[in-house]
Amino acid sequence: MNQVSDQLSIDTPELVTIEMPLAGVGSRFIALLIDGVVWFAAILVLLFLSLIFLPAIRAASALSEKWAVALIIFIFFLLNWGYFTLFEAFWNGQTPGKRIARIRVIQRTGRPIGIVESMARNFVRYVDYLPSFYVAGVITMFVTKQHQRLGDLAAGTLVVRDRTPESPLWNDAGSRTFTAASFTRQPAIPEPHLQVSLPATGIAKLASTDLEVLESFFARRLDMPLEVRQNLAGRIAAALQAKSGLEPPPGVSTETFLEAIGRDLRDQARLR
Repeated sequence: MNQVSDQLSIDTPELVTIEMPLAGVGSRFIALLIDGVVWFAAILVLLFLSLIFLPAIRAASALSEKWAVALIIFIFFLLNWGYFTLFEAFWNGQTPGKRIARIRVIQRTGRPIGIVESMARNFVRYVDYLPSFYVAGVITMFVTKQHQRLGDLAAGTLVVRDRTPESPLWNDAGSRTFTAASFTRQPAIPEPHLQVSLPATGIAKLASTDLEVLESFFARRLDMPLEVRQNLAGRIAAALQAKSGLEPPPGVSTETFLEAIGRDLRDQARLR
């Protein structure tokens, strides 16, 4: 992995370079401002509900009132710390503010963050806030090459911007590249099982190294955000088509096409 300007570049085992633009201080501040508004609105709703229900609970019994106060304190804690932690862990690295600002948190490897990374970066958020208004965090973002605040450094995370694919399959240096698209996870629509037949003459033009690329993609695709997975599959398919002259049959998805190539390459390897 290497860093050039404001781009994060990750070399995948499929010999494809994924490039993601890093989020700057401005877009992160906008996201934080929006999240602050959402958080404050949630606090107001909590206080409003407390004013409505606490008198009735107090009239019922002292024990009920204590449980109600404990519940309110717990909810306040969730809103104060859990807001960022839970959203980033279970909403694919985004809070409402980050989604509107079109940025997200990822691991340094490019994979989505989990609950451990989210907890770590948001525990340190209070240190980033010191002495006030995120002064420590902003200074750290300016002095680190990848715009990381202290929480990012502790958790091994980065904040990147979402954007649509725009770079070509082959760059001027002759290596395959693509720009990562939006990292929004979406449920994949299962495709009916298809028995795809491909010309043996086209399969014969491919080598064992092509099968290695396919096997690497098959092993890692379930860990990829959907749009990154689709982009990577498309570029692998394009490279194999250019080399073999194979074309996907009508109505066959790119991944099913790649699976058929992989199946035939395995059969070809067994016959040799």
